[in-house]
Amino acid sequence: MGRAYPMADQQRIFGARLMAVITKNLDSMVSNMVGEDKQIQMCGVELTLKTIHEFLSAGQLAFSNDDRKLPDIRQLVFPDRTLVRAGWLWLDPGAYLVTFNEVIEVPPDVMAIARPRSSLLRMGATMETAVWEPGYKGRSQSLLVVHNPNGIRLRRNSRLMQLIFIRLENDADRLYEGVYQGENIGDEDDKSI
Repeated sequence: MGRAYPMADQQRIFGARLMAVITKNLDSMVSNMVGEDKQIQMCGVELTLKTIHEFLSAGQLAFSNDDRKLPDIRQLVFPDRTLVRAGWLWLDPGAYLVTFNEVIEVPPDVMAIARPRSSLLRMGATMETAVWEPGYKGRSQSLLVVHNPNGIRLRRNSRLMQLIFIRLENDADRLYEGVYQGENIGDEDDKSI
């Protein structure tokens, strides 16, 4: 059973209190957008699909990151748009690793969380994510879970989820320095829609 904490403690994260959702100058924290006019929303930025990988083996996680082993993965290839499926990738029920087009750079006084687009949920799929910590920079990956027994289909650059930036009361006590810092940067292939 979890311990109850006073409200003041519940509002503290990363050594700083949460202050407000950031709705201005979002493009300063997100680069490589496919279509800024559609991606910037009232409360955040929608992230778009770059690649999808399927899992080929089991992963391993313990208290120490020394014991972490990520599963083997294989990239799924979007069909050529001149073929019958016209660029659509059909996904059966299951879990997939998604890489986004956008590069995220989180300032020291900001954190971010994400939620799936409602259209994705209404199709029977969702996104599972971690927290974007202060100081993180990279082209993020998240978990796409297809629950629909009939599967779903996606095109490259589909808008999958909305990233919400939250300003902290002050700079975080420490910045992200984990293994995913700088992930997938320099992987700038064509984003043709």
